Amino acid sequence: MDTSSNPQTGKRTITLTTLPDPFVIITVDGEQTSTTRAIKKSLSPVWNESFKINVSPNSVITAQVFDQKKFKKKGQGFLGVINVQVGQHMNIYINSEVTIPQLLKNSNSTEPVEGKMYIKLKSEAAPPTQNAQSIHRFCATNETSPPTNSQTNSTASLNNPMSINDLPSGWEQRMDHLGRIYYVDHNTRTTTWAKPTQPDQDISTEPNLQTEIALGPLPSGWEQRATPEGRPYFVNHIARTTTWEDPRLRSSRAPDGSRAAFVAGIAGQTASYLGPLPSGWEMRLTGAGRVYFVDHNTKTTTWDDPRLPSNLDQSVPQYKRDFRRKYVYFRSQVPMRPFPGHFNISVNRDRIFEESYNMLKDVPPTELKKRLMIKFENEDALDYGGVSREYFYALSHEMFNPSYCLFEYSAHDTYTLQISPNSSINPDHLNYFRFIGKTMGLAIFHRRFLDAFFTSSFYKMLLGKPITLDDMESVDDQIYRSMVWALQNDVTEMGFRFTVDEFRFGELIEIELKEGGKDIDVTEENKKEWVQLNVQYRICDRIKDQFAAFSSGFYELVPKDFIQVFDERELELLIGGLSETDIDDWKKHTDYRGYTEADQVIQWFWQCVTTMNSEHRSRLLQFTTGTSRIPVNGFKDLQGSDGPRRFTIEKSGNVDALPKSHTCFNRIDLPPYNDYQTLSSKLLLAIENTVGFAQE
Repeated sequence: MDTSSNPQTGKRTITLTTLPDPFVIITVDGEQTSTTRAIKKSLSPVWNESFKINVSPNSVITAQVFDQKKFKKKGQGFLGVINVQVGQHMNIYINSEVTIPQLLKNSNSTEPVEGKMYIKLKSEAAPPTQNAQSIHRFCATNETSPPTNSQTNSTASLNNPMSINDLPSGWEQRMDHLGRIYYVDHNTRTTTWAKPTQPDQDISTEPNLQTEIALGPLPSGWEQRATPEGRPYFVNHIARTTTWEDPRLRSSRAPDGSRAAFVAGIAGQTASYLGPLPSGWEMRLTGAGRVYFVDHNTKTTTWDDPRLPSNLDQSVPQYKRDFRRKYVYFRSQVPMRPFPGHFNISVNRDRIFEESYNMLKDVPPTELKKRLMIKFENEDALDYGGVSREYFYALSHEMFNPSYCLFEYSAHDTYTLQISPNSSINPDHLNYFRFIGKTMGLAIFHRRFLDAFFTSSFYKMLLGKPITLDDMESVDDQIYRSMVWALQNDVTEMGFRFTVDEFRFGELIEIELKEGGKDIDVTEENKKEWVQLNVQYRICDRIKDQFAAFSSGFYELVPKDFIQVFDERELELLIGGLSETDIDDWKKHTDYRGYTEADQVIQWFWQCVTTMNSEHRSRLLQFTTGTSRIPVNGFKDLQGSDGPRRFTIEKSGNVDALPKSHTCFNRIDLPPYNDYQTLSSKLLLAIENTVGFAQE
């Protein structure tokens, strides 16, 4: 393909010298990925391939066309893309079929792409839960044309006769557990079996089954609003989330406060997200209030919610299986699904913190939830995932650098971080904390890791969990031991009072732990309260303004309601990934191109990796994948530009050259070196001296 540009119009002329081998990568909500076969040398391919996908009405199907001949080369052979929001074209709650034509677009520039793609959706509607986010199954058949030499200006106008949009304003279609369709009138809060008609149509006089609801006022912090179509929805201003479900229909405790009603309330709330429990299962609470599940079919109990995914490797440790199940559920929630389109970020690597702050601090979450396209100034690289991993890795090193006085190392070690109580030395510190929280939420949303770890209390505060004396150990081990000693010994004659002394910018300040605390002696009767107030102040109260700013930014991207499925250890893994490197797992999930696992060069490569220290292994991961962290489920879950992509070693390059990497595809180009010493020295030289992209 030859290209030339007209400097007056700015348009690009494309001349095809060879026909492409087009294939399509189909992605649903940025997660489910399928690939068609390549059609050889064609401008009018027809694949006629079917794929099973799970969708909700808000799901977006992305179909990208690539030329297989150029897919591995610079530019990746991209030929065009379409984005289809399912709910705009068909009613997923009934069996239906629709063919959707759309003009192909360019995903990362304004330059024209010519061609039209046809995608056929056929629903196999299963009885859903009464939840707006229900998941259904579809059979997608692709009949797609890639770019041609003629521009098509026509647009497709599709009207499904059974579309949800056919309902009058304020009405919603649902399905009961038997698969029967019924209709909800949110205007009058009634239900009916008969499909309602538009106001200008005849209204059926057939008797209908209707039910009346008396609901009372909304809970504190909630507000009812309506979409432009008149459908009501509810805003939780406390959690900053929205839902179709009326919160008054979810009761967490009966008027008499009975425990059975409390369990039923939890089950009702959880069912709104996960659906009902399987037949024979029951949810219960321990004396401490922890939820567990009883399987009356097998007469066994488990902590695991049977509605969460369970198709995981049984050979991995239990904590990894628990985390993975929760992770799959967490990612399936609508607020964690990407928006169509992309958002560009261009920064100078040497000024990454300040430039990112100025660029992102006021950007709304709806923009940041689009696919990120990162570019480092003066570095020639397309972001298919690797550049953004590098971006978050480099940005985290700056954001959490203690020299900025925003964070400090805990007194326990120089590894874990905590918010600095003296951050107010920077008058704009609260805005910075809000930005850092926003960035951490952004990294989680886009499945990127930050190279930083925090005290356990920090994660518990993000989850809204109570702080205990045990949390003090990771913050300040010396104070922790003092508090433990006080609880175990008589403190009557020690002269302690309900105060804390601390230095603030060189001045010793006395802080009362409670009103009048400087005049209250600590006794055997009140020392437990004194210890708890000490812990509360030292961990939470003295940084409450900073943490409030941080959490407000964090919850913009990751709603608190959904993050609470994790405990503090799992949240640490979600943010930072694993730091340990399991070489056996690494080798097991590695692909080879041009090499086989038995080749001598590959044997030398793994020998070199095995003899590396932990720092060099982290640098090798950073060099080849863009991050030194790996997913909690190991190398099998490494992410590439189009979903999971295994670590790959490709035979490429001259024996005198250094290894090269392609971080978007987790690939290292390894020349066929003649001896182990050369391989080892070249590999170490590459990982120790390469910073940035497009380096030779």
